[in-house]
Amino acid sequence: MGNVAHGDHDGGMDIADQKTTFSGFLAATMWGSALIAMAVAGLVVAFALGAGWFAGVAVYAVLGVLAGAVLRLPGAWWASLAAAVLLFLIGGGIVALAGAMTPS
Repeated sequence: MGNVAHGDHDGGMDIADQKTTFSGFLAATMWGSALIAMAVAGLVVAFALGAGWFAGVAVYAVLGVLAGAVLRLPGAWWASLAAAVLLFLIGGGIVALAGAMTPS
């Protein structure tokens, strides 16, 4: 090793694990960024603009579909998006029903 000049060897190290880790980090960053943008947009529409919860959920869903298509996200994204939208709709319906049942 002492006779080898700097840059004369190829490294020879297996970096498959590092590539897998970095790929996972990039995927988590894309998912996290998309989810934050979707949540902020949905909450702004629902509360700041006063359009209501279901309009906010619609914006969340539309942005989720766009993010999934543009970023070519895998099937897990679509399943997570469908589950989140369904839960938001159920939760909004429960709150709306509870609000309608309380005496004014």
